[in-house]
This record gives sequence, C-alpha cells and structure tokens, in this order.
Amino acid sequence: MSRFNVRKVAVLGAGVMGAQIAAHLVNVKVPVVLFDLPAKEGPKNGIVTRAVEALKKQKPAPLGVAEDAVLIQQANYEEHMDVLQECDLIIEAIAERMDWKLDLYQKIAPHIAPHAIVASNTSGLSITKLSEALPEAIKPRFCGIHFFNPPRYMLLVELINTPTTSAQALDDLEAFVTSNLGKGVVRAKDSPNFIANRVGIAGMLSTMKEVQNFGLTYDVVDDLTGKKLGRASSGTFRTADVVGLDTMAHVIKTLQDTLSLETDPFYESFATPEVLKALLELGNLGQKTKAGFFKKVGRDILRFDLASKDYVPAGEKGDEVYARMLKKPAAERLKLLRNAEGAQGRFLWAILRNSFHYAAVHLGAIADNARDVDLCMRWGFGMKQGPFELWQEAGWLEVARMVQEDIDAGKALCKAPLPDWVFKGPVAEAGGVHTPQGSWNPTTGQFVPVRQLPVYTRQHFPESVLGAQAADAKTAGTTVYEDEHLRLWTLGAAGSADADVLIASIKTKMHAIGPGVVEGLLQAQELAEKEYQGLVIWSPDDMFSAGADLQAMLPAFMMGGARAIQGAEAEMQQMMLKLRYSNVPVVSAVRGLALGGGCELAVYSSKRVAAMESYIGLVEVGVGLVPGAGGLTYIARRAAENAAASTGKDLLPFLTEGFTSAAMAKVGTSALESRKLGYLLDSDVVVPHKDELLFVAINEARAMAASGYRAPHKRQFPVAGRSGVATIKGSLVNMRDGGFISAHDFHIASLIAEVVCGGDVDAGTLVTEEYLMTLERNAFGSLLNNPKTQERIMGMMSTGKPVRN
Repeated sequence: MSRFNVRKVAVLGAGVMGAQIAAHLVNVKVPVVLFDLPAKEGPKNGIVTRAVEALKKQKPAPLGVAEDAVLIQQANYEEHMDVLQECDLIIEAIAERMDWKLDLYQKIAPHIAPHAIVASNTSGLSITKLSEALPEAIKPRFCGIHFFNPPRYMLLVELINTPTTSAQALDDLEAFVTSNLGKGVVRAKDSPNFIANRVGIAGMLSTMKEVQNFGLTYDVVDDLTGKKLGRASSGTFRTADVVGLDTMAHVIKTLQDTLSLETDPFYESFATPEVLKALLELGNLGQKTKAGFFKKVGRDILRFDLASKDYVPAGEKGDEVYARMLKKPAAERLKLLRNAEGAQGRFLWAILRNSFHYAAVHLGAIADNARDVDLCMRWGFGMKQGPFELWQEAGWLEVARMVQEDIDAGKALCKAPLPDWVFKGPVAEAGGVHTPQGSWNPTTGQFVPVRQLPVYTRQHFPESVLGAQAADAKTAGTTVYEDEHLRLWTLGAAGSADADVLIASIKTKMHAIGPGVVEGLLQAQELAEKEYQGLVIWSPDDMFSAGADLQAMLPAFMMGGARAIQGAEAEMQQMMLKLRYSNVPVVSAVRGLALGGGCELAVYSSKRVAAMESYIGLVEVGVGLVPGAGGLTYIARRAAENAAASTGKDLLPFLTEGFTSAAMAKVGTSALESRKLGYLLDSDVVVPHKDELLFVAINEARAMAASGYRAPHKRQFPVAGRSGVATIKGSLVNMRDGGFISAHDFHIASLIAEVVCGGDVDAGTLVTEEYLMTLERNAFGSLLNNPKTQERIMGMMSTGKPVRN
C-alpha cells in the first residue's frame, strides 16, 4: 500500500488562519514553511516574522509551547519560491478574494512538486472555479480544505473536491489530516460556504432575525443559546465576536453573491442584519478589536445597543423556567417550547424549527448525507447534537408535523415545504435519517454507511450520531470486572487477539480517585500481571482524572480527623508504587484533565500516551494541600535522575522547575507544555487525534511486553537536604514580604520544599520513595488540620472556585 509521506508543508498566507495552521503543524511535528508577500520596508520576511511573533501572545494559544514558534520556517514569494518544490502539501490560506487566489496559483504552479497536493483553505469560495487557474497536471491534486478557527482546537476540517480531483489525493489528504493533524474530516460538496458555514451562518442569521421579532437582548440570547441549549458556551453573539464580525460579514456576502431566491428559498433571510452593519461601520469587529456585540470595560461586560449605537450594561440571564424546559427529554422539550407563552420560549422554538427546516431543504445540495451535516455542526460550531439528531430524538414525524404546520401558517423563514422524503419512504419508516446501516442521502434515496479508510481502523470508538447504534465504549468489549467505581475489560472476547491487554476505565464523577478506584486499580494490576500483556488506563470521555475524591474522604475526616485521611493517602501511595513496579507495562492514556491524583496516576505509570489537548498538573495548593499520592516524591526522584545524567553536581537547579510547578499549581496547557513541566517524558507519546488514543496505548503496551518489559529497579537517590530547603525558603520569604503570596501560601510552599528536598538531612543523602512519601503524608495531614486549608477545601466544594486566604 502506497503511503502519502508528508515531509514538509507550505502554508501560503501569514494571516490569522495561515499562521495558526502553521502553528498547529509545528504542534504535531510536521515541518512547515510559512509564506507571504515580501515586506515593502525592512527584511523581506517581515510580514511573516510579525505573524510568527504574534503567535506567541495569542489566546487561546495556537502553539502547544510558545518557544516552538522558531520552528516555523519563514519565506516570501520573491526569494523562496524554490522551497515549494520540497513540499508534499501546499495549503493556500490568503484572503478570501478569488482574483488574488487565482493570481497566486499562476505564480506558484511552476514550482509545485509533481506529487504534491495543493489545497485552498477557503470558507466558501468555489473550489472548482479556483482550480481553473491551475495547469491540467495539478488539477487532480487540488481540492478545498477548510479549517475552523482556532485550528488547533476546532476538530472540524471540511475537504471539498472538484470534478477533476483524484480519489487517491482526497483519500491521502483525509488520512493525513485525520491521523497527523488530529482532525475530524467531513467531505463537503462544492456549494456556497460548504456545510458547516452554510448551515451555521444561516442559523446565526435566523437567530438575529428572531431576536428582533421577539425583542430580546444579546446577553439573554447568549444565555439561552449556550450550554443550556446544548451548544457552545459562548452562545450566539459572543461566538460571532470570537469568529470576527468582518469574517461573518464575508461569509454572509458569499451567500448573497452566490445564491438567489431561485437557488435558495431562504435567500431573503440572508440580508445583512442592521446591527451587524452598524458594528462594521463603527469598526467594532469583535474580539480582535475588543468590541463587537459585547465589550469589556475593566471588569464590566457591556452589550451593544442598536438604538443608541452605544454600549450599555450587560449580564441579564434567560428566565429560569426555560432553563428547566431545556433539561426535559427532547420530545417534551420541543412541545413545551412551541406552546410557551413567553417570548423566550417561543424564540427558542423558532430557531430550532428554522434549523430543522433549513437543514432538510438543503441536505441534498450541500452534503453527501445527514451524518455529515450533524458532525459539521458538532465539530465546527460546538453543538452537542446536530439538527437531524435532535429532530430524530424528539420523534421524527411529530416534529416534522409541527415544523410543516408553522410553515403553512407563515411563521417560518420561508414557504418552502419540507421535502417529501421527510414524511414518506425509508426515513419515515426508520423514524429518522440515521440508522445502523447509515445516514440518509436524499439524492440517491439510500442510507449511506460511514466511509471506510485504513486510517479509521485506528479509532476503536469514533464519534458517531444518534440512531447509528455505534459501539459504546462504556459497554463494548468483554467485561472482566465492574463496579460503580471502575470497569476492567478487554477489546475482544477471551482468547482472541484483542483480549491480550487489560483496560481499566474509571467511572466516578470527573474520574475522581477515591478508595473504590484505588482498590479497583490494585485489582487491575494484579490481574494484568497474572493474565495479560499489559494494563491500559483509559476512559472514553474528555477527562483522565480530576484527582483525589475529597468528598469521599470527608466522612472519614469528620470521624477520625487527619489520621484517618492519612491512611487513605498511604493506600493511594502504595497503589502508585504497585503500578510503577508492575512487571507488566502500565500505560496511562491521558486526555483532557489529569490533575492532582490524576497527574500522579499518570506519572507513576510505566508510560504515558497523551492526546495533544491534555492538561496535566499538581494543583493541590488550590485547596490548601500538598500533593499527597506520590507527586512530590516523583519530582524529587526525577530531579535526582536528571542531575545524574548531567555533568553538574548541584541537585537544586534540577529541582527548581518541579518545585515551582507544584507550589504554583502550574498546569500544562497542552501535552507539549506538560512535557516541558516534567509530567510527560521525551519517551512518552503525544497523539494528535483523541479517538486514536486507545489504539496507540494498547499497541505501546504490546510493544513493551514484546520487548521483554521489566519494572525499573528500586533505587535510593540523593536529595537536596536542609540547605536546599533554606535556599527555596529564602525566595519564598521575598515573595511573601513583597505581597505576591499569602502567609498560608508561604506555609504550603515551605512544606512542599521540605518534602522535595528530603527534610532535615544533609545535601546528597540517599533516600527511598517510601521515605519521601511519609514526609508527603505528614505534610498533607498537618494541612488538613489547618483552618485556612479547611476554608479552601469547603470553598472549592461549595462554589467550585479556589479561595485565596
């Protein structure tokens, strides 16, 4: 089988999207060269240099580690066109001007390697028209590639072929974007704005229109259309501010310029809203200009008022009655909203009805099947469910009847009826567009199965849609043992090739580690040593573990005080050591949060396989405690190991980073930064695609077992001793006296210093892990008895926010 080997990528255009695409390529270790026009003044690469420097300061951070900006090769079209010949993939991401893009294609065409794929990152221009500027030899290797902003974090990438794009080029690019960039790929038709922006922007315009109809304010609407509605927490208008109102206006203009009432019955609803016109005239483009629909002044959030063309106080919430309605089952929820007496409820029904109506009418023109529409809205617009999924869950024919009644009554955005396939035939008989056989394609009149490419065999539990009845990772495979805390299972049936690695999935809320989880993991380790090649700790959602279960420990503390908790801590520490010295490999598959005890669980495993978006750290200081399940012992041991591997003899410099991370509760904002903090090693594996995490972790465990894995030897190691404690405390005194930390922060940090330095011993004294863990427990217990720590714990448990005292 041939392999599309991407050795280098060129990104053309160092604007907001181009620079961030280049940054993400660096994140996933793909060499990249970023091009732009030669600067008119100063160095010719000046435009690119400024864009690369800006990447270091942007929020959310496009780079996993800001220092990696230096890995982006800089180039301009005047001096470096020959570099294009070294590139296997060229992504054009210049401004959304057809004439500029066509002109650039003519310039680069002679320099494109004969095997290279060329793709245009456009949010809606015709890919077929763009291809016309390319020589015939390049056309089979040309397509559209639409990343969503910000490209590091947004899962969706749309691929758009032209009539001349080769199937192989599209398959190769899909495989690369999926596995190497970690994206969810949907293939869209070459229609205006493709799938996500076509449906999503139409939805935003519909929302703006209904806001005007029902007389609601932007803050109330964002409250109603955010998490409560199962959508992005930023709601409608805050999302528009983040995307950029100029970008939104451009996408709307594409709809206006490329569609008409004859080609789109909803065309009249695509008029640029008056409020958007007003904001654009004022130059208020959203987040990039610090003012859009909303504006922050000091700590106050203001909202735009169209009547006065000024900003007024914001912060109003939706009526609580509708929040309760939105928690009801789908069928009941939609009926309640449709029959609501208040404007907010009728508004919510109107925008949902409009989304069902629009998606059904346009499905055949924009997408291959209904699954692609739903995944686009989930991955590109942050929805929990796409429009077809919600419709199907609420009762297909009943919702269709309600929508059609509103259309007939003139309440909808247009008079176009729902298509015939909605009411009769296979969809009506199946109760919706999604079935185990596939999702509905109205053009062919068939349910289309999920596309099968070799890259997808790496995803044991890919994201699916409601109605597809895909395997659920919570119940799939063969269960070996299960209780309310933990499930032990294998992918395959006993005796099969897929039953050689045991999987432990934590089931508690936020995967908190309490006594039940500790007992389950000890059982898993013992079972793995007896019967399996290895043990993988993995859970099928966006969290590895939020740490120790403080709530579960509270009853023991109330009855037996700190001593009772120290017993539970000792059991956690022993479990960590059991995993570290297991004679079969223990691999932690980390995704999302791995905090406190979750971080300790990861670092005591034989190896870590981490998704790019993994946030790892020891955060116990936030609740007035020190890491107590081996985290500080790990920091001391790693410092000793790193010092031994260097030429220097002073231990303290190797300890400083780990101490600071624990004392300041630093959390890596990516797997790459977590590695920099020392919570991942250079030998650990970072996986770009979250759905490949389990596949990679199992194969790492197998490879380690096949190579004759043995647990590391138990060794004593040197500590920095009392002199190290004194040095660290000297710095802490300055911070306390300067008002940077509180007296209690100073006390906690001093205890951390005493543990990682080995307590009251001489510098260089050899200690064991068990010795340091005793110091950990003592420090943990003393803090539990401290009233200020108790304040922090109770504050966190009651409000979810840290208390600073």
